[in-house]
Amino acid sequence: MANPNTPFGLTPIRYLNGAPWNGAARMYSIASGDVNAFAIGDPLMIAGGADASGIPTVTLATPGSGLLGPMIGSGGLIYGGPGAVPGALETTVIPATKLHDYYVMVVDDPMVIFEVQEIGTGTALAAADVGLNANLVAGTNSGFLSGWLLTNTTEAVTATLDVKLLGLSQRKTTTPNTFGAYAKWEVVINNHYFKAGTLGIS
Repeated sequence: MANPNTPFGLTPIRYLNGAPWNGAARMYSIASGDVNAFAIGDPLMIAGGADASGIPTVTLATPGSGLLGPMIGSGGLIYGGPGAVPGALETTVIPATKLHDYYVMVVDDPMVIFEVQEIGTGTALAAADVGLNANLVAGTNSGFLSGWLLTNTTEAVTATLDVKLLGLSQRKTTTPNTFGAYAKWEVVINNHYFKAGTLGIS
């Protein structure tokens, strides 16, 4: 049976030492002048500078340019809140046109393992690609979750690529997770703001 196409960006699952992810994240700000939309799971990067309270500013990642981590929560106005849009708390997407700064929680620990879905086009990644590095690619969010995906056109030993391929996700699902289109992969951020990228192993 084919892998389901259910993109979600980067989802934290555990640490490299085997411990389960404990929910830890750090607050960052998104400036009102930022023209990107943001959804839960989107990978972010440092934008430079900070808000008036000294909270560092982030923006949507550029593949191959060094990642900080994914957004796992968002809020408006002062220091976050339960939803991205005050008055519409069911909305989890930060709009491209903003009337104020937004505050987001980011999983910025370089030792966290994430799950990400592979794209459904091109030649699918295979067992021989485990250990290599690859880039992520932007996709359209669902209105709730990120549309970012793992590409299968960039895998290489190159140290500046976004993530390192650890293998297929082994979580139990109703549909077995197999190599091929829309496969769910376990990765760590390789080219990280807090840690230099390392070469992949071919």
